[in-house]
Amino acid sequence: MDLVFSLLINGLATGMLIFLLAAGLTLIFGLMDVLNFAHGGLFIWGAYTGVWFYQMSDSFLLAIMVSIITGLLLGLITEKLIVRPVYGNHIQQILITLGFMLVLQELIKVVFGPDQKAVFPPGWLQGSFMVGDIVIIKYRLFIIVLGFLVFFLIFFILKRTRIGLIVRAGVIDKEMIQSLGINIRFVFMLVFMVGAAMAALSGMLHAPYSGVIYAEMGLEFSILAFIVVVIGGMGSFTGSLFAALLVGLAQAFMAYYFPALSLAVNMLLMATVLIFRPQGLFRVKG
Repeated sequence: MDLVFSLLINGLATGMLIFLLAAGLTLIFGLMDVLNFAHGGLFIWGAYTGVWFYQMSDSFLLAIMVSIITGLLLGLITEKLIVRPVYGNHIQQILITLGFMLVLQELIKVVFGPDQKAVFPPGWLQGSFMVGDIVIIKYRLFIIVLGFLVFFLIFFILKRTRIGLIVRAGVIDKEMIQSLGINIRFVFMLVFMVGAAMAALSGMLHAPYSGVIYAEMGLEFSILAFIVVVIGGMGSFTGSLFAALLVGLAQAFMAYYFPALSLAVNMLLMATVLIFRPQGLFRVKG
């Protein structure tokens, strides 16, 4: 029982990291219909800038803020210079954002060097504590709690605030919102920046979790994020949460009980969902 609970915690922590990355992608695709393959580049830049500031200042919380700011700025640049000229054309979006992803990856090596960098959690998140006979690692619990807080915050903004109403209405009818005097392009730019910030936050949180960061991990995780978006339902924010947790739990249990299938489990999950429910676990209405 203790082993099952430990694997459950590991899976939830992994799932939450994947969710933060995939949720940003879901916002960008679901609300703006943009296939952003540069999302993994935003993830790795958030990791590297956050870790750099963390090592310089020894402040983990400030490093998280730096990674979020990095994501916001890169999101602004990506939307205005890379994505905006190809709105409405998915083929061009895939090509140009994939190219930009490679540019961001190589720039990491230029700015921070090509070597891997070791990262450790801050002192107050190192170690573990006991709940009965169960060992709970502090940093993994921190990721789970923070992930749920981010989910509920974004969900509340989308469903219960005026800006969320404008965004959802703009998705349905951009011209109508524009005729009411609302700059929907500016609103969508903000949505893109928030999605990029979530990717950068995921990168920063993943660094101490894995213990090492390297430039190529951005492309690896962008593929994983797209798998989660497909499983959860293209454009479904809630679906991304459930799909990410499902993928994280599947990885944790498969890695322990069936190591040979641990790398293939994500593709198997996606294939199964596409066969029996092509629209994903959560179908987006409208």
